[in-house]
Amino acid sequence: MTSTAPRVWLSPQAHHRLRNELTSLLAPARGNDEGGDAGFVSQRDRETRIRQINDLLTNAIVGEDPPDDGVAEPGMVLTVRFDDTGETETFLLGARGAEHGAVEVYSPDSPLGAAVNGTRQGEQRTYRTPSGATVRVTVLNAVPYGRARQGSAR
Repeated sequence: MTSTAPRVWLSPQAHHRLRNELTSLLAPARGNDEGGDAGFVSQRDRETRIRQINDLLTNAIVGEDPPDDGVAEPGMVLTVRFDDTGETETFLLGARGAEHGAVEVYSPDSPLGAAVNGTRQGEQRTYRTPSGATVRVTVLNAVPYGRARQGSAR
């Protein structure tokens, strides 16, 4: 059976952290195996996280920045304006569960991520929040993660 899971974009740093976490999760558990210690992750939670990380790593596109063409897509750092309040937010459109440092991450499957995926600078979109509210956003900027990181390092 072939996987139909979507490809996910990961920074090299996030890929490295996930590989280290997976190695740690696959290592024999330390401590007693008697079953009852609140400090240990349950076996079910451990197996779920192992599957989640395996899926992310199997479907990962690692560190290849998308084209610097201003189109919002996974691997791009986006700045959006919430039109009703005028507030702005900058985030990485990428895989949740693979921390990318200090930048907030929104999945392309999240309401906001799905609304802005494929947009260009200046385009406006609306999306519905889980509470049912309709939010209008304008994409102000979309730059590849690598370029955004270089800019913030200066």
